[in-house]
Amino acid sequence: MSLSSSRTAASAWASLALAMATAAALAAPVSAQAAPPPTVGQPAPPLVVPELDGHPFDLGKLRGKVVLVNFWATWCSPCRSEMPTLNAFYRRYHSRGLVLLGLSIDEAPDAGRVREVMRQFSYPGALASAARVNGFGEPIAVPITFVIDSRGVIRAQLQAEGPSGVSRQALERAVLPLLAPAKGAGAVRGGSNR
Repeated sequence: MSLSSSRTAASAWASLALAMATAAALAAPVSAQAAPPPTVGQPAPPLVVPELDGHPFDLGKLRGKVVLVNFWATWCSPCRSEMPTLNAFYRRYHSRGLVLLGLSIDEAPDAGRVREVMRQFSYPGALASAARVNGFGEPIAVPITFVIDSRGVIRAQLQAEGPSGVSRQALERAVLPLLAPAKGAGAVRGGSNR
């Protein structure tokens, strides 16, 4: 085989390999491609994941509720520090329509450790790796909490405010305006509304 025919054959193989790689990339399912990060003011992406206790969590079915999706990990100190604050906030406002999911980014083999940590708290947890659908993708950092209003729109993205994680005050500022009024709050019957 001559040098020129070797170059032609090598060029043909390179073109074929490039064409196959392009076709494979175009044929890849959308879920395998990187999704853009969720944006405040935009509809929340889909999230369908089994909770650690086996109950299904489907963000799309929670319209009418204010939802917090908190990404965390067992090895993340600020994540672990903010969990009692999140738990107290959840316990206080759950009756007003607040839903909270602690979505661990730990790997599936660490599920036992995730369950052990979550047993200390009232709100449900899940493993991101077990999600059937996770439009949130990989978080840029943990902890991060997305605040989603009753219409399914992301209203805030809260990140750690130092080593203790998110504060009660930050949660109150972001969430309380979105919740239904407490029963008994509002105008007094027969009286002034001042």
